[in-house]
Amino acid sequence: MNQQVGNYPGITVDKKSGILKLDNGQKISVLDLPGTYSLYPRSEDERVVFDLLSNPSNPDFPDKVIVVVDSTNLERNLLLFTQIYDLHIPCILVLNMIDMAAKNGIAINNQKLSEAFGNTPVVSVNARKGEGIAELKKHLADFKVPVPHQVVSHIVPLKDDATQVRETKERYLKIRELLSQAVTTHPQISLNRKITSRLDQMVVHPIAGYAIFLGILFIIFQAIYTLAEIPMNLIDEVFLVLSQWCKDVLPAGILTDLLAEGIVPGLGGVVIFVPQITLLFLFIVLLEETGYMARVVFIMDKLMRPFGLNGKSVVPLISGVACAIPAIMATRNIDHWKDRLITIMVTPLMSCAARLPVYTLLIALVVPDQSIAGIINLKGLVLLGLYLVGVVAALVAAIVFRYILKSGQKSFLILELPHYKMPRWKNVWITLWEKIRLFVWEAGKVIMAISIILWVLATYGPPGRINKAVEALPPAVTTDSLAVETYERQVNTVKLENSWIGLLGKGIEPAIAPLGYDWKIGIALITSFAAREVFVGSMATIYSVGEDFEEDASLIERMRAEQNPRTGQAVYTVASGISLMLFYAFAMQCMSTMAIVYRETKSWKWPLIQMVFMTVLAYIAALIAYQSLS
Repeated sequence: MNQQVGNYPGITVDKKSGILKLDNGQKISVLDLPGTYSLYPRSEDERVVFDLLSNPSNPDFPDKVIVVVDSTNLERNLLLFTQIYDLHIPCILVLNMIDMAAKNGIAINNQKLSEAFGNTPVVSVNARKGEGIAELKKHLADFKVPVPHQVVSHIVPLKDDATQVRETKERYLKIRELLSQAVTTHPQISLNRKITSRLDQMVVHPIAGYAIFLGILFIIFQAIYTLAEIPMNLIDEVFLVLSQWCKDVLPAGILTDLLAEGIVPGLGGVVIFVPQITLLFLFIVLLEETGYMARVVFIMDKLMRPFGLNGKSVVPLISGVACAIPAIMATRNIDHWKDRLITIMVTPLMSCAARLPVYTLLIALVVPDQSIAGIINLKGLVLLGLYLVGVVAALVAAIVFRYILKSGQKSFLILELPHYKMPRWKNVWITLWEKIRLFVWEAGKVIMAISIILWVLATYGPPGRINKAVEALPPAVTTDSLAVETYERQVNTVKLENSWIGLLGKGIEPAIAPLGYDWKIGIALITSFAAREVFVGSMATIYSVGEDFEEDASLIERMRAEQNPRTGQAVYTVASGISLMLFYAFAMQCMSTMAIVYRETKSWKWPLIQMVFMTVLAYIAALIAYQSLS
C-alpha cells in the first residue's frame, strides 16, 4: 500500500519498493522483483531478475530473498527457488495458496523441505487472507544464513541453449525426487477442481467461449457508458461552475483568466476521465481476480498472432473503444515487451468515446437522412463504418509494427489457468487506487502544461493586431439584445482569427486545403489536439454559436451554409465531411493519450513516433477520400 514506483536505470521495467517495519522495531527495505519462472532471461522483466541476482556488486543486490511459490504446483515453482538457492543468497521459501493445496488434496511437509535446503526457513501462507504473514515477519527478524551447501550448477546465460536444457532437466529430476518424500497427494478430486473443470468446458470452448466473452464485453461496456455518464457530467458541471466562479469572484486580470480558462479546464480534462477509468479497471480487476481473464487470453491468443499481437492484447484494444487512456494502462498485463509496445502503438486507432461528438456533428452535416431497404439508417451505417475502419486500421498497423519491431526471439504465450475464486476486495481497491492515482498525477502534469500553452495561444496575438481588428468591426447600431449578442460573437470570432492560434490556422491552410479544409477547420484541428471532442466547441466558437451544438441547430445550419470565398462552393460537402471524419478516426489528437504513452514507455520516443505515423495516416486517408469524392 505504501510502495514507491520508479524504474530500473536505462530500461522501462517498473521498480517497486517499500519499507517494512517488523515487530522488533527493525525497518527493512523490500524490493519486489518482476515475476519469473526461471533465472534464464527471455524478456526484459526476467533480464532484470537475472542481472540483479547474479551480480553481488549491484547496488540493489539483496541481503535476503523471499521466494514465493504456488503450493498447488511445487514442481514447476521450485525450479526458480533452486536456482536462487544455488547462488548462495540467503532465502526464505514461502508456500503461498496453501488453502488451495489443501482443497486439492496436497499435503506438504515443510520440515523435510527445509532440511533438503540446508534448514532454509519454509513458511506456509494464504496471502489473500493474510494468514502466515506474521510468521514470515518473525523469520525476517530472526533470519540466519543457512549452512553452506554444494552448488548443483552455475546459472548459464540464455545463449547457451543446450546447456540450459540439460541443466534444467537435472534440476527437475532432483525436484521430483525431493517432492516424492516431502509432498503427499490424496487421490480425491476437490469440489473446486470439479467446478473449474466444468466451467472451463464452456469458457474455453472454441465456439461457446467466444460467445461468452462477447456477452461479457457487451455487459461491461454498456455498464461503463451507462454508469460513467452521470458522474462525468457532474464533474464537467462542477468545473464549469468553478471556472465561472473564478471569473465572478477573483479580480479581473490575466491570472484570473489563466485560472478560469486554462488551469481549471485543464484539471477538469484530467478528472473527467476518472469515472471511466475506475469502472473499466474495476471490471478488469474483477475478471482477473475471479480467474476468467486468463481464459480470455488463452482463447484469443491464436487469433491475435497473425497481427503481431497475442491474447493479452485483446482487453486493451477493446477497452480503447471507451477510452485509449485506461486501455493503454491495461497493457501492463502483457509480459513480452514487443507485444506490449505494439499494442500501445495501435490502441489509439480504436474509435474512442471522444470521437463520438465529432462523428455526430459531421454525419449530421454531410450524410443524407436516408434509409437502406427502409430499415437501415444511412447515418447509423456510416457511424458503424467509422468504428470498423478503426479496428481494421489497428490490426493492419499491428502487422506493420510486427515487422518493424523485430525481435531476436520468438514470442510465445505460457500461462496457467488459475482456479475460479471470489475476488479479494482489498486487492481490488488497492489496485484501483494505484491506477487512478498514477493517471491523475502523471498524465495531469503534462495535460496542465499543454492546456496553459493552448490558452495563451488562443488569447493573445501579435501586438496591436487584435485591437485593430476589433476596432475595424462596425459597432452594433441598436441596443437590441440580439444585435448586441451578435456583435459580441463577431468580436470573439475576430479575436480568435487574429490570435496566435488563428494565425497558425491561416498559416497551415495551404497544407490542409487539398483535404477540403479552410483556416477555420485548421484552428479546430489545432485546438482539438488537447482532446478530440474540443473540435465541436471550437466550431461553436468559430461560427459564433453557443458551446453545446445539440441544443442549437443553428451551428449545423451555419456550417452547412459556409462557403469557400475563392470558389463559392460549400465548405462542408460529402467529400470534405468524409475526409474530416477519416482524419479524426486516424489522427492522435489527444494529449492525454500521449502523456499516458510516455508514462508507460518512459520515453518521449514512442509517443512522438505514434503521433507522426497516425498524423501521416490520417492525412493520406483524408486526402484520398476528398480527392476521390470531390
